[in-house]
Amino acid sequence: MKLIAITLIVHAPDPVTGAQPSTHERFRQVVRSAVLAEELGFDGFGVGERHERPFLSSAPTVVLSHIAALTRRIRLFTAVTTLSLLDPVRAYEDYATLDHLAGGRLELIIGKGNGSAQRELFHVTPEDQWERNAESYRLFREIWRNDRVTAAPRFRPALEDAEVWPRPYQRPIRVWHGSATSRESADLAARHGDPLFSANVTNPIEPYAGLIRHYRERWEAYGHDPRLAAVGAGTAGLYAAPTSQQALAGYRPVFEGYLALQRRLGVEPVFPTLEDFVERSSALVGSPQQIVDKVHRYHEQFGHSVLHVSAEPGGLSDTRHRASLELFQAEVAPVLRRDIPDPPWPWAPVAPDDSPVAEPDPAGADAASLPAGAEPATSAPQGV
Repeated sequence: MKLIAITLIVHAPDPVTGAQPSTHERFRQVVRSAVLAEELGFDGFGVGERHERPFLSSAPTVVLSHIAALTRRIRLFTAVTTLSLLDPVRAYEDYATLDHLAGGRLELIIGKGNGSAQRELFHVTPEDQWERNAESYRLFREIWRNDRVTAAPRFRPALEDAEVWPRPYQRPIRVWHGSATSRESADLAARHGDPLFSANVTNPIEPYAGLIRHYRERWEAYGHDPRLAAVGAGTAGLYAAPTSQQALAGYRPVFEGYLALQRRLGVEPVFPTLEDFVERSSALVGSPQQIVDKVHRYHEQFGHSVLHVSAEPGGLSDTRHRASLELFQAEVAPVLRRDIPDPPWPWAPVAPDDSPVAEPDPAGADAASLPAGAEPATSAPQGV
């Protein structure tokens, strides 16, 4: 199993202390979290994309480019790229540039996006959002694969033998399809032979397990080898402590802070108590053995090979957050890596068609974002 850390760059008061950092400090926190994730041995780091309050993740390519310059090994994810809101030509230019700067470490998770405010900002309606997402992905995929493109899409001007630069580093690049509640994303992923990433955050396991079953059914219906289907899944929270009692005590203020926020917003909580949250949600709160057991229970229904956890404290103190991540990597990650298979493809970057992957120079700061020698891709599905 591969393990990645993800942030949506929420800019809101700390649920426990009520303190709110400045925008500048919030971005610095995200960068520190990415560097820490690589230091601790995570396989990937993801940055979301939202275009509305209270998120600062409207420019994930900029944030990930900065992180690429400060890291060497960790793969960089978008979580998610909201293709329903974007011009696919412009999105391609941004991500192809980022992948060069990251030395082939980029992976995309795409989706239609959530939130009415950002939809209204881009003049996208609920009725056409899914169609925009599918059309944008088809065009994005075609541009990534072909040096010249002719297309007549519905939602942007036509292209006639168009060249779009720069040409990509990774050919192909892996694209995951983020799925929270709908079958459209699962079907789109299956149709193109792409992996699926289940949000798996808000509700108990049942609706997410149903979407993943649908994805696997559609995967086979589209004629793909079932052994090559791949699934990732999120988690609703992480706090690892030496004992379950310490984990519950340490996480209780965080959970109570979120309950208070839901009450202020008039939202009925799905999990009304911490004990219910730990038992029925995907949150990994407990001793290392409890966390291992819970991931295994989810794996029995999902068959997932990639797991994401929150990259940031989210109400924990920095000290407790780091201690939790260190314990997770020391006692949980080795067991999950041993017991649960990896995705059916090499994790390392794929060399571009026209040049080998460079070996980074440990003494050179400019080499910080280049990957170590990568293996060629297999015939497993690679996305775009």
